Amino acid sequence: MSLESRLKSFRGRIEDYLDSKLPREDTAPERLHAAMRYAVLGGGKRVRPALLYLTGEALGVPAERLDAPAAAVEIIHAYSLVHDDLPAMDDDDLRRGRPTCHRAFDEATAILAGDALQILAFELLSADTAMVDDPHNRMAIIRELASASGTAGMAGGQAIDLWVQGRDPDITTLENMHALKTGALINASVLMAAWSADTPDPTVLDALGRFGKAIGLAFQIQDDILDIEGDTETLGKTAGADSARDKPTYPSVAGLEQARRRAAELCDEAIRALSILGESAVPLRQMAAYIVRRDS
Repeated sequence: MSLESRLKSFRGRIEDYLDSKLPREDTAPERLHAAMRYAVLGGGKRVRPALLYLTGEALGVPAERLDAPAAAVEIIHAYSLVHDDLPAMDDDDLRRGRPTCHRAFDEATAILAGDALQILAFELLSADTAMVDDPHNRMAIIRELASASGTAGMAGGQAIDLWVQGRDPDITTLENMHALKTGALINASVLMAAWSADTPDPTVLDALGRFGKAIGLAFQIQDDILDIEGDTETLGKTAGADSARDKPTYPSVAGLEQARRRAAELCDEAIRALSILGESAVPLRQMAAYIVRRDS
């Protein structure tokens, strides 16, 4: 099966699961539930669930065991976008080709939707009966997602992102910001799948951690490149928004060509880390290449 076919299959699978687990719009509080569904089900590439399913596939983990972790990581990602788009943060009007959650509803509802989505993600991980049985593994999955969401991950990265605006950070600071704000959740997607195996191999966990960190940083560098080279219609968000806000990005700090080279280096680094998995990791290697070559 081609990578494109796999990604399409994974998107369909996670969309169905998310639809079944999100609160219905006709149950109280209806407006809040509508905003939650709007934020999660409004399109998106579903890169994080795809990485989780592909990693599980490489390790021989049944897909049904991965549904709740895949949904949880995508729900956390959706909540982060809702909050990042708020006027107090990036103040964006467009997300995934349509109005941001606070524009479609209102600011207070968007804040509550993000809060409720964050809770829902962990509720799924605590309650899903198809997940791995071993309590140590299950707690490790929850820990990976929690760590990637907090001050050692997305929240910490966003704090740095707000601090550096209008400043002139060095490349080390910028890479650290990207690794936390974007890379941590991508890395968690990979490791959550690894912990879903019956007996996770420490050597494999280490290799997948190196893969996840490299490809997570590469993903954000490519996003920075697309903010310059992409167009609003293709991206589904306002192109050039980072430059307009005087927001430091990899190309603005290191230059566009160096950004491309760094993304390619990280892709190669990620692919090398998968050597321990042999042929079973071919789709993951293809995914790494896709991440640094995508146009949206």
